[in-house]
Amino acid sequence: MEKLVSLCKRRGFVFQSSEIYGGFNGVWDHGPLGAELRNNIKKAWWEDYVYKRTDIVGLDSGILASPAVWKASGHLENFTDPLVECKNCHNRFRADQVDLQKNCPTCGKKDWTDVKQFNTMFKTFVGPVEEDASVAYLRPETCQAIFVNFRLVQGAMRKKLPFGIAQVGKAFRNEITTGNFIFRLRELEQMELEYFVRPDQAEAAFEELLGTSIDWLVAHGVRRSMLDLYEHPDTARAHYSSRTVDIMYEFPFGKSELQGVANRGNYDLTQHAKASGRELDYFDDETGEKLVPHVIEPSIGVDRSSLVFLLEAYDEEADKDGIRTVLRFHPRLAPVKVAVLPLVKKDPGLVALAQEIYADLRGEMLVLYDESGAVGRRYRRQDEIGTPYCVTVDGQSLEDRTVTLRDRDSMAQVRVPVDGLEAEIRRRLRAPWTRPEPAAGVSTA
Repeated sequence: MEKLVSLCKRRGFVFQSSEIYGGFNGVWDHGPLGAELRNNIKKAWWEDYVYKRTDIVGLDSGILASPAVWKASGHLENFTDPLVECKNCHNRFRADQVDLQKNCPTCGKKDWTDVKQFNTMFKTFVGPVEEDASVAYLRPETCQAIFVNFRLVQGAMRKKLPFGIAQVGKAFRNEITTGNFIFRLRELEQMELEYFVRPDQAEAAFEELLGTSIDWLVAHGVRRSMLDLYEHPDTARAHYSSRTVDIMYEFPFGKSELQGVANRGNYDLTQHAKASGRELDYFDDETGEKLVPHVIEPSIGVDRSSLVFLLEAYDEEADKDGIRTVLRFHPRLAPVKVAVLPLVKKDPGLVALAQEIYADLRGEMLVLYDESGAVGRRYRRQDEIGTPYCVTVDGQSLEDRTVTLRDRDSMAQVRVPVDGLEAEIRRRLRAPWTRPEPAAGVSTA
């Protein structure tokens, strides 16, 4: 974990928010490569869950909403964590994450307050006057706007059951304790799907979407052996859920939740219909039936999934020059797709052709140009940020307009005509990909 955090800062994936002022707890900034990784994760999820399916559409709702939304949904009453404070050092902890029979992990004293319930929603004010009438909340999850807009989306897109509404967006939670790098945050981003079904279809839809969620993670480079399933018992489920299964990942700091799949029943639509006085049911034009759908919700965080993809990608491999560090991202997720490298930067012909190739490849994908240092060292730099392919322009390139195309994972090199280079790279980026098995002597994250 320490190696990964260091690499993320050094190579521009993740920075501590407000670092020059000592940092801001629970918030992280994403550098140039981190922004690309996150965008690629969101794009891949959206393409697979929305574009490739005919039964799911998208929504992009506001971060602020009427406080009535959060009252009806139960968040004002139930979106809480158990809070305990050390009376000696006044540090606060989640009561379910500290042993109250033992001493405070900060000061070593044993003098705890009683456990209290702490609402983790961020409160703000709308308008120029800070008073109760102007109170609003930053959304703690993206799904409530989907329920509120259910009838509007269904009518506009003429969708029939079963169908889903997907949303990707920021959420804010005033966590009592944060930590483990970007695992637990106060400002986060979610990829959520609310899939509306007839009540008798709920269990089958739950199993289908749970399987789809696991398959999506594995297809993008997460080893199935690193995943486990945790079925929430009746006493531990959220108040709205009739069934919840967490997809757990074996993080360096222990097994923890990566993604949740919940059967929310018809709780949310029923609550908002009751509170607003507006119908949020579904009318079947063919049968004349009116019903309130049940909802299956797969929800995964962009931040937490990016941490997992980084951990899964990180490899250290012994070679003749020492240790080769590689981020073996799925090419679809890799921030940089191609690097263009002239073999000798002092050769005007090589530089001109390399710049020509660089200009041709830019625009549709992120491409880097690097002419500094020995070519082996440049390959190492690209391996460390997970670039799948490097294009090297050498003396032969000036004779026959072919270049060397190097594969990150196998390190195999082939000659490719310049005129067919973009098509070949695109073919490789679209091809099925499996994370290579570590060779002997490899140390993985």
